[in-house]
Amino acid sequence: MSEPARNANAEATGRFVLVATILASGMAFMDGSVITVALPAIRSGLGASFAEAQWTSNAYTLTLAAFTLLGGAAGDAFGLRRVFMLGIGLFGLASAACGIAWSAESLIVARAIQGMGGALMVPGSLALISAHYPPAVRGRAIGAWAAASSIAPAIGPVIGGALVDAGSWRAIFLINVPITVIALFVCRAKVPADQPHAGRRMDWTGGGLAVLGLGLVAYGLTRLGEPEAGGGHADAIGLTVAGFVVLAGFLIWQQRSRDPMMPLALFANRTFSGVNALTLLLYFALAGALFFLPTALIQAHHYPATLAGSVFLPFVLVMGLLSRYGGGLADRIGTRPCLTIGPIVTGIAFCLLAPAVAAGGFWTAIVPVMLLMGLGMGITVAPLSTAVMNSAPESRRGAASGINNAVARVASLLAVASLGIAVGIGFAMVLGGETSEATRLVAEAGFGGTLASTDGATIALWSSATIAGFSAVTILCGVLAILSGVIGWLFTANAEPAGTS
Repeated sequence: MSEPARNANAEATGRFVLVATILASGMAFMDGSVITVALPAIRSGLGASFAEAQWTSNAYTLTLAAFTLLGGAAGDAFGLRRVFMLGIGLFGLASAACGIAWSAESLIVARAIQGMGGALMVPGSLALISAHYPPAVRGRAIGAWAAASSIAPAIGPVIGGALVDAGSWRAIFLINVPITVIALFVCRAKVPADQPHAGRRMDWTGGGLAVLGLGLVAYGLTRLGEPEAGGGHADAIGLTVAGFVVLAGFLIWQQRSRDPMMPLALFANRTFSGVNALTLLLYFALAGALFFLPTALIQAHHYPATLAGSVFLPFVLVMGLLSRYGGGLADRIGTRPCLTIGPIVTGIAFCLLAPAVAAGGFWTAIVPVMLLMGLGMGITVAPLSTAVMNSAPESRRGAASGINNAVARVASLLAVASLGIAVGIGFAMVLGGETSEATRLVAEAGFGGTLASTDGATIALWSSATIAGFSAVTILCGVLAILSGVIGWLFTANAEPAGTS
């Protein structure tokens, strides 16, 4: 075959790789957010308690976060395409099981299996792109993937709401089945098989420790954000500490294991360590600010649910448009400037969300801030992924991608679990030590609850407490995002791709 023919063939293969990886990872990211709008219908349809409804979301996030590390290592051990396709198939089967779930317990189990399938798909997506695109154009390809993957969780609630309104909550899961079939066909027919790296074994003990540790930490932090009752906070602190002890044991195991799911040797690379620290802070901030935003607008300013969900659209559109260009920009000027400016701009936007939500105007306050946030993340997302892949040797790119994706998922899990504490502090600052009937009702309703009063003064007090609670969250998130930009400048470098050793 002539050189032009080989180049044309490689280019066509790259396009099919991009299609397959965007379809698969898009499903995984969307299913993390789509369920939020369906929880009331799920509770009604299955007779689920509020705690069971929460775990239909948490079970997915937990297994996706913990097993992403194992998924990255599996791609290195058994072949990227093989593990990627296994993840797609497992995700599709679990989605079908979710769609026909007969009880809350069966749905929770199916959601946990969905997360495992997603954990096999997501790191394989980036590793396949890295394997089929040369360094000169890899940033642009990763930018296209990052744009699609960033848009997916933001439009999930919009699509989910439409499906629930049009039919049943089961449709939000069953829609994954045809997408799964298409992704498997493209991958099987058009993506070349790769060779596994000989001698790699799976670290099942490490996977178990990660799941147990993260589960205890997430559960404990969630309990800490709840009102204190009957020594509940003491139990929550104990569970959180136990979780961190287990995670410390996980790190010790990784250091001693022959084939760890999270090779600690990768962190010897200064850029790899810096990018993952940046990811932890930035995605903690992003998940925290965006998780609490719709509820704050509904509760403080009586936004309709549709309007509250639509505040994400300016952010999604700008980030999606810029992510592809961000990848090309990283190819030209390097990742370091992008990973400094982008997070700092995003952090400023988080800080501005506090006065924007206090003002409440959709077009005059919220939309401009969301556009600025989209600008910051659009500059950041693709260069971040490029820096991760370029800082790891070729034989460890599956594990490197898995680690970075796991860090992002863990950051989101911890943000949602822990930032209820900041909300509580904001509420307490407004309510003070008063014991009036209004303050009692507002304290009982809390953030995202139902206020058992129609008195105008009590409603106004609830709105003020909501704004204060949200402001505490978003200012903290802003500081963390700006700090991640400082880390981007200090600890990342415009390095060439690591060697193949």
